[in-house]
Amino acid sequence: METRVAVIGIIVEDMDSVDELNALLHEFGRHIVGRMGIPYREKDIHIISIAVDAPQDIISTLSGKIGNLKGVSAKTAYSHVITKD
Repeated sequence: METRVAVIGIIVEDMDSVDELNALLHEFGRHIVGRMGIPYREKDIHIISIAVDAPQDIISTLSGKIGNLKGVSAKTAYSHVITKD
């Protein structure tokens, strides 16, 4: 199976979606390499970056599910690094 390294950038504007977001991140946790969260209190938003190493379809699925949460935006940047797992 081929995996790719990617970063999912997430902006949370609706704190009511945080529990659902954390559940998704827990569900896909085995593919997550690292996570950094920054509360931007002046703008009342939270900025999160997730580094993942997973098959392309898993990354797309996770990013899509995150982006479908109310008040949450997600964009993914892919590396050109593809490895056999």
